[in-house]
Amino acid sequence: MPYYVYILQCADDSYYTGSALDISLRLFEHQEGRNPKAYTYSRRPVKLVWNNEVKTKREARLLEHQIKGWNRKKKAALIQGDFDAIHEIVRDERKKRDKLKKENNSL
Repeated sequence: MPYYVYILQCADDSYYTGSALDISLRLFEHQEGRNPKAYTYSRRPVKLVWNNEVKTKREARLLEHQIKGWNRKKKAALIQGDFDAIHEIVRDERKKRDKLKKENNSL
């Protein structure tokens, strides 16, 4: 059975990333506020802005975890389908890491 990784845009303009077997049911649960402790509870309504189907639950969890580690700019590029921008962001991040590494090594 396919699983889905998704990004919601919350009422406060933040993004929430999750994964689910049944994306329609999960979106309904977010909208209804089923869990008062959930990130989206106080940020409703939410809007589904991106989703991707994967083959296994493991793939879904890995992709969800990866995207959750991304900054807002990178998530926005993914939502827009701008893969060139994602690659540019990754290159910039790598340059910054390399620069910091060199600075730390020279201390």
